[in-house]
Amino acid sequence: MKKKKPNKLKILNDPIYGFIQIPNSLIFDIIEHPYFQRLRRIAQMGLSNLVYPGANHTRFHHALGCIHLMEKAVRVLRFKQIAISTDEENAVYIAILLHDIGHGAFSHALEHSIVSGISHEEISLKFMKKLNEEFDGKLDLAIEIFEGKYHRKFLCQLISSQLDIDRLDYLKRDSFYTGVTEGNISSDRLIAMMNVKDDELVIEQKGIYSVEKFLIARRLMYWQVYLHKTGLVAENMLVNVLKRAKELAEKGEQLYASTALNYFLYHQINQDNFTDQTLEMFSKLDDYDILSAIKEWVHHKDKVLSLLCKMIVDRKLLRIEIQNKPFAEAYISKKKNKFSKKLEISEQDVAYFIFSQEIRNLAYQTDKPIYILNKKGKLKDIAKASDQLNLQALTKPVIKHFICYPK
Repeated sequence: MKKKKPNKLKILNDPIYGFIQIPNSLIFDIIEHPYFQRLRRIAQMGLSNLVYPGANHTRFHHALGCIHLMEKAVRVLRFKQIAISTDEENAVYIAILLHDIGHGAFSHALEHSIVSGISHEEISLKFMKKLNEEFDGKLDLAIEIFEGKYHRKFLCQLISSQLDIDRLDYLKRDSFYTGVTEGNISSDRLIAMMNVKDDELVIEQKGIYSVEKFLIARRLMYWQVYLHKTGLVAENMLVNVLKRAKELAEKGEQLYASTALNYFLYHQINQDNFTDQTLEMFSKLDDYDILSAIKEWVHHKDKVLSLLCKMIVDRKLLRIEIQNKPFAEAYISKKKNKFSKKLEISEQDVAYFIFSQEIRNLAYQTDKPIYILNKKGKLKDIAKASDQLNLQALTKPVIKHFICYPK
């Protein structure tokens, strides 16, 4: 009896776009791979659900949304007589599908604590190269586009630019799941207005207001969601938990951890020694490993680790102050002295609970412009083409300073 072949042309139901179609069997096989399935267990927005209870969506959701929007973009550009071969089409689908595959547990927290000197983009590339070996070189072109090395610049810009498919999905998706309506952009309209001129991805004149709304929505989402003060506190506390655990592991302390987390706690991992074995371990590390460890570390004998973990688990977070100029050293020292005595911990250890940093938001980078294509076929930077005065302001970085300390 012949074995029945599985149906790989699946349709998935997405809460934002409705039905999403998987384009072909190669994409289906990549989605089915354990490396990609791990994204189901990585929160898209880290600990933002401590602020916005609905923000429980994952990197898996986001990647599927991206491939759906990329299919639309390819259709629109082909309709406008932009030649895109089947190989190029497949490559941009794979590149956008895998653009976030290198994200660690809770998205950005791992990059600043137990893995150092290697970004999630570099890890994504390592995953893609590994998958390319398994799929007999079928990801060659996708990797070239992902790295920005392909000779057709606009295809690379669809993956990474100031108006890329990644941003078009995450703004709309994060807006939906947080309930912050200011981020609800019209991704369909923006894609419908896409065109290519001189190998550059551009937006037609008719879409100028949609681009303005997109840039303002992005700025508002950063201040209201991504850089929300409570979210900042939670993420920094998580980073400090992992740093403390790493510090204790280096001293030979025994810590409860899954096999994957144990590997990263008890090994110094950086760009130079990120081997295939490291990649394999990384592919088994997700939010669940970190959360289960944090719940267990609440009972650890180390006061700093247990207190930080308890504060996260019970959502009794640090207090935060934000202002436009740096906090005075005398003010920080006063806080450290006060809480060092109150918590009965050393001045060195109190730095886990009292810290000051800066946050930066640049809504629009003039060195990577979004070009508007006018009716005469000329290109103009959106910042100059727009009569919206706010856009000029968005080209300047906004820097704020914050301090965290116990309540």
